[in-house]
Amino acid sequence: RELLAGIAAEQARARPLASAHSIWELVLHIDLWAQVALEATQGVPMPKLFGTEKAWPSVADGSAAEWTHATDRLFDTVEQLVQVIETFDDSRLEHTVPGRQYDFYYLFHGLVQHSLYHGGQIAILKKAVLAI
Repeated sequence: RELLAGIAAEQARARPLASAHSIWELVLHIDLWAQVALEATQGVPMPKLFGTEKAWPSVADGSAAEWTHATDRLFDTVEQLVQVIETFDDSRLEHTVPGRQYDFYYLFHGLVQHSLYHGGQIAILKKAVLAI
């Protein structure tokens, strides 16, 4: 929340680095992966997203309301995932994730690393867009 605080829709859409994703695209991407991980804990097979266009949802209309919706959805998805992980039985950590060949322990650690990686990208982009 702190990282995304003070970022307006226009800034979230901006591309200060032409070849990089926008803050908004990164938010949608992080949310997508958190959502599929959440669904996997409920038995839904994780789709093959890595390296596909589906892994990078596009920004809908670019409005301030849509930006608020995108960030609210991310925070809601993450909160739901946190609640699931807090009550996740330790014995399930070694169970294979539906649609994958690795276990939930690996998934949860990977999801944190993935989110932190893209959070770092957001921090750099935020500095760039706030300087414009």
